[in-house]
Amino acid sequence: MSEIAAAITLPHARGEMRAATLIGLLSLLVVILFCLSLVIGRGTVTGGLGDLISLWHRDPETARIILTQVRLPRTLLALLVGASLGLSGAVLQGLLRNPLAEPALLGASSSAALGAVAVFYFGAAGTSYWLPFGGMMGTLVATGLLLYLGGRTQETMTLVLAGVAINALTSAATSLALNFAPSPYAALEIVFWILGSFADRSLDHVVIAAPLMVIGWIMLLPTGRALEAITLGEDTAETLGFSLKRVRLQAIVGTAFCVGAAVAVTGVVSFVGLIVPHLLRPLVGYRPGRLLVPCMLGGAALMLGADIGVRVISTSLELKVGVLTALIGAPFFLHLLSVMRRSRP
Repeated sequence: MSEIAAAITLPHARGEMRAATLIGLLSLLVVILFCLSLVIGRGTVTGGLGDLISLWHRDPETARIILTQVRLPRTLLALLVGASLGLSGAVLQGLLRNPLAEPALLGASSSAALGAVAVFYFGAAGTSYWLPFGGMMGTLVATGLLLYLGGRTQETMTLVLAGVAINALTSAATSLALNFAPSPYAALEIVFWILGSFADRSLDHVVIAAPLMVIGWIMLLPTGRALEAITLGEDTAETLGFSLKRVRLQAIVGTAFCVGAAVAVTGVVSFVGLIVPHLLRPLVGYRPGRLLVPCMLGGAALMLGADIGVRVISTSLELKVGVLTALIGAPFFLHLLSVMRRSRP
């Protein structure tokens, strides 16, 4: 009996050790990218650490403003948004048992975008609080509609179909708002915001979004054990004592808080919740419960790296981070579909 127990315990201990090592390495990567994001900027005046140090000696007040009022907010938002999207993607892929699932699947991103677009449309975007408020309201309304359409059982397929319908409806409403924008400048502002960016964000945006994202993290992180059980089948998970209705509700509302807050302050940033779980899943032994924290760190690292990338890439106008993640994510998505097609008998 002791030999059998040792044979079971040893792989589990090794898996836990690999997960802990991965978390440590990703944490170190996040810290390095966070520091780089603070010292790397656009242009030749404050483009790098040497330029920032030189400016600090010449004009300390200007250097302090650049560091604390310009770069720190966008760095904090990149970390928070990346962690939220990575965690949401890992939870949804485990919940739906679908490797193609991501936060946008349930309509959270598009509904938040619609809420923010409505603020632009009615000319209230001049106040920093209205834009995030509109995005969060859009997400909460869509989440309520999703749970209503899911019915009492909250079956997975019903939720997915309801999410697709909400996505179609909110995308159409956003296009309608663009079509009837009061002026070409308003339409251009809406389009630029939808593309997703961390530029021109302040610490007010961080203060607004961070508590909502943390609430989402608190709801999503405890689902790890339930996701492990769901891999054995929904009936098996129920017999093990997990309420799938409660787990689905927890995952959907948590995703709404994470994604809604992220989109409300940065615009739509796609594919992060799809890419990160796929990259890290083999490193944790394909265990969805062990994947959650690494995906938070991996999403934060990817988002920080992407935000650094848009500053380093030399363009007349700063490339939107949502465009860069889409350019990276779309080929990855096609590659994933190709691999899945070849793996079928």
